[in-house]
Parts: sequence; structure tokens; C-alpha cells
Amino acid sequence: MHCFTKTMSQSGNKYIRSMSKINLLPKTIQEELRSKSLLKVISGLNNFELQSVKTISEAASLGGADLVDIACKPQLVETAIKISALPVCVSSVEPKLFIDSVKAGASLIEIGNYDTFYAQGITFSETKVLNLTKETRDLFPNTPLSVTVPHTIPIDKQVDLAIELVSEDVDIIQTEGGTTSTPYSLGVQGLLEKAVPTLAATYAIYEEFEKQSIHIPIMSASGLSQVTCPIAISCGASAVGVGSVVNKLDNLVAMIAVVRGLKESLKNSKISEKIS
Repeated sequence: MHCFTKTMSQSGNKYIRSMSKINLLPKTIQEELRSKSLLKVISGLNNFELQSVKTISEAASLGGADLVDIACKPQLVETAIKISALPVCVSSVEPKLFIDSVKAGASLIEIGNYDTFYAQGITFSETKVLNLTKETRDLFPNTPLSVTVPHTIPIDKQVDLAIELVSEDVDIIQTEGGTTSTPYSLGVQGLLEKAVPTLAATYAIYEEFEKQSIHIPIMSASGLSQVTCPIAISCGASAVGVGSVVNKLDNLVAMIAVVRGLKESLKNSKISEKIS
């Protein structure tokens, strides 16, 4: 799968040709990305509790999710693969931590899931994200890489950063925004309000990608629900990532039910699209 991207430099137009590593991901992931219905369940970048990761991984598998995203620790990777049989994504903001987790069987590495850092008053600039990306690519030139665009920067800058990340050989762009979005309403309206930042970023990045004929999957994550996952797909996402809507629940049965509902919402959105 080849892609051509176009960015601007001081010397004029610069065309960059890169080989996507999506084709190195498990076939199931490739198929779900193509059909724009991939569901990723996130346990949390700083969730190193073995039992918690076991439960979330099991719920993801039994509920019909396609990918589980866990903290970057080899033991957790091995456990998640054994429990769920799902492909595993590991998230970190320390590139060297990916090494042992990739050896343990992680299919995808991700710079992102910044939520816990925001709570500590730590944010990530465009320069910081680009430097982390370059360092990661140097360590893993042949491993599929996803990078989250921080929602703390203005949306036009998010778009610019996404373009830069593609030029750095990133395979999936992830958006975010729900953690600092405060809904003012209850019910469905509140769910829509919660998702607005990540939906807006998804649409803005997708629109620019379309203009520049960039064919890189976008994963919309953070603040999404059964109501808003289909909207993320309509905004241009090929995948959605959900965290707290699943991992904050206190029992396996409830988690499975939520994951199943999320996956069904994605399937139904594709059915509706075909009918229309």
C-alpha cells in the first residue's frame, strides 16, 4: 500500500513517498480498517494492574472488539494475547519502552493516550510529538505506528501536525478530546457534547487528507459512546477507540455488554450507509 503526501517547505513543494505498514498488521485489523468499523478498547497507558488488564482484554474479546490497547509492559502484552487472542496495541510516550513489548508480541505501537498526563498538568507540543515520533521510527522502522494528535493545540495546528506525522512515516493518526470536554446536558445530548472535540478533529484532519490525497487511517478516540461512534465514522474515521466507557465499569458482564453495543453501533452504521 503506497501513499503520496505533499507538504510545504521553505524551498517550495516537497513530495514524500512512503510505504504504509498497515499491511504488516493482522488481516482482521486490515479488513476492519478497510470497512471503517474497527473498534479498539483502551485499558489505559498507566494501567499496570494485571487483573484489570485481564478483565478488560477478556471483555474486549467477548464483546467483539478488534484490538486491545494496553500499557507498555511485556507481561501485560503476553497476558492480553493469552486472555483475548486479539491483536495488541501498546501505548507509551517513552519510545524505548516499546522494545520489550514488541518482542512480547504487540502488533501495533502508539505514541499517545495522554489523558493521565493532562490530569498532572503535562501537555504535549507539536515539536514534542514529532520528536517522539522520529525517535520511535528510528527504533522501529518496520513496525506499524499510531500517533495521537494532542487536542490541547488549536484544531488548525492539529491538522498541520497530522500532515507532518504522515511525512514521518506514521501509519495511523489518532484524534482525542473527550477527557477535558464537559457536557452541559444529560442523555444523548450530553454524549454528543462530550464527543465534539474528537469529532471535530477527526473531520478537520480527514478533510485535509482528502484534499491532499493522503490515504492514512484515522482513529477517533476519547469521549466516544455507542451514540457517537457511528458519527466518528461519518466524520472520516476508519476506527474508533474507547476507554473509560468500558474500563471504568466494575464487572466483566457490564463491560462485555458495552463493548458489544459499541461494535453493533459500528456495524449498524455501515448497514445504514449501504441502504442510503
